[in-house]
Amino acid sequence: MNGILGIVSEYNPFHNGHVKHFEISKQLTKSDFTIAVMSGNFVQRGDTSLVDKWTKAEMALKAGIDLVIELPTLYAISSAENFADGAIKILNSLGIVDYVSFGSEIGEIHPLNEVANILYKEPKDLSSLIHTQLKSGLSYPKAREIALSQYFRTSKIHSEILNNPNNLLGVEYLKALKRQKSQIKPLTIKRDYSDCSNTNIKKGIASATAIRTMIQKDKNIHYVVPYETYELIEDRKHNGKLIKDLSVFEKEIIYTLRKMTLQEIALLPDVSEGLENKIKVAANTCNHLPDMIHAIKSKRYTQTRIQRILLYALLNITQKDMHTAKRIMPYIRILGFNQHGKRIISAIANANPKLKIIVSVKRFMESTNDNALRKMLSKDIFATNVYTLGFGSESLANLDYTHKVVEI
Repeated sequence: MNGILGIVSEYNPFHNGHVKHFEISKQLTKSDFTIAVMSGNFVQRGDTSLVDKWTKAEMALKAGIDLVIELPTLYAISSAENFADGAIKILNSLGIVDYVSFGSEIGEIHPLNEVANILYKEPKDLSSLIHTQLKSGLSYPKAREIALSQYFRTSKIHSEILNNPNNLLGVEYLKALKRQKSQIKPLTIKRDYSDCSNTNIKKGIASATAIRTMIQKDKNIHYVVPYETYELIEDRKHNGKLIKDLSVFEKEIIYTLRKMTLQEIALLPDVSEGLENKIKVAANTCNHLPDMIHAIKSKRYTQTRIQRILLYALLNITQKDMHTAKRIMPYIRILGFNQHGKRIISAIANANPKLKIIVSVKRFMESTNDNALRKMLSKDIFATNVYTLGFGSESLANLDYTHKVVEI
């Protein structure tokens, strides 16, 4: 089986820009098959998925993706580095992926790779520059961005790369490929999406952020998403199963933080330098999520980082869980496939017979002796159980055990 393209995605929701991205990627790589590694019910910016992970998988499959694999929650809601590392570990472990394609603002692989090489090796001069910026109270991403601009003092293109979120994620994919010593070839496609502040949505393509904003304002999105996506979103909205953002879990988050001790908050990922005190005070004095986030965030702790910390608390994820995720090879959790996808699964099993491929969660949890993988999967199960609390009806638990794999 030749010509297999890998894509790392959130598909929150799947839209016309995603169709354009994977179609151009398939043309450039001459790939016949596409595998998407996709985040589940919660996403990397510390927010909720608009619709559940099986609905997102269905959107992707109906648009032409062949196989959808879930990116475990421990990676999906983590930093850009951990998000990319988990996804690349999965794609690399399959043993059959030829290419990985990602969108970026710059649209050129060479300058991204130059930055990735520097950050991967992190020479002493760069480390010193980063440390200096951190001492001034900046967040790590901002400190690294400024340090890199100082390091590449003669090149504006290099210094500006980390100022754009998709460039940043692209650099992390490239670093992860180097860490894994992967033979997968990377390519990047220039993003040409209108953002949420642009009222001129051109050529039927808008960013996922813009589309979520449109949905929150009850605007019609039919011209910026495939028809199948539009139908599925309308159905989930009609049935009370559309979750617009993290504020849906406002009371659960505040309750959880009020119940936790300072020591327990300190053990959450990304909490350091006494931030637990600020979080505890905000949880005890605020009744609304935006107020609490505003009370906690600072120059060093961005809103996205704070929201991820709130998700860690809500989903009972600790620093120890994250350390475990970094050192292990994750399982392959199949969310959905089409007829080509069936062939891909067989090819994966033949290429790597020892790989943990999950089609039935129940069967895997009953049979595995790997406690680290069992615990990682239990976080996915719990994340779904929490997510369904946001439904207007049928807020059932244990969908990971009962929901069928999506087959198109």
